[in-house]
Amino acid sequence: MTCTTTEPLEELALDAARQLEGASAGTIIRWAHETFGEKFTVTSSMADGVLSHVASQAVPGIKVLFLDTGYHFAETIGTRDAIATAYNIDLETVTHPLRVPEHEAEYGKLYEIDSDLCCAIRKVWPLDRALAPYDAWAAGVRRAESPSRADTPVVAWDPKRRKIKIHPLAAWTDDDVDAYVAEHDILVNPLKQIGYLSIGCEPCTRPVAPGEDPRAGRWAGSSKTECGINT
Repeated sequence: MTCTTTEPLEELALDAARQLEGASAGTIIRWAHETFGEKFTVTSSMADGVLSHVASQAVPGIKVLFLDTGYHFAETIGTRDAIATAYNIDLETVTHPLRVPEHEAEYGKLYEIDSDLCCAIRKVWPLDRALAPYDAWAAGVRRAESPSRADTPVVAWDPKRRKIKIHPLAAWTDDDVDAYVAEHDILVNPLKQIGYLSIGCEPCTRPVAPGEDPRAGRWAGSSKTECGINT
């Protein structure tokens, strides 16, 4: 299956979702690279190195984008640096033109006032700009992460960005992730060891209690569940 000018990307995504359901994560990534070449990239939040490792094994030297909002935990930045060194990837860090002090001088501590707008400015807009040269991108979204992600296809049409979005790990359970981490000695953000099961910006993330939804620590106390990147 290859991408052609006569086949709209949306139709290609639907066909690929059917054909690649049940395929291994590596197979899905290789398909994306064979189909889109340098117009395909991978994104990683650096909660762990699973997706980066899978991608590096499938396509050595693959481009991986990391979005640095300026509000990340030091542990997340350290995990990024370790993964960039340990795995055969071409890591690019994406940032907003305004550094945090300049941002807060203009907007205040926006995460306290309007978290949706903060995510739009510090996350969604910079990533949209970074993804502009690409026709397809991969993210580490998994169906097991939350009810809102339960129907995530392995390949989807991203109508907001008008690109193909690929979820190589969509079908992976938590046990699958744990087994892969153990088998390959995958780098994991140390915050996970102290209850941070879903890791975002430091001001908006807390540890989760036993039995809580893994994403309960994101924007706790509000109805917000997504930053806007994956919706």
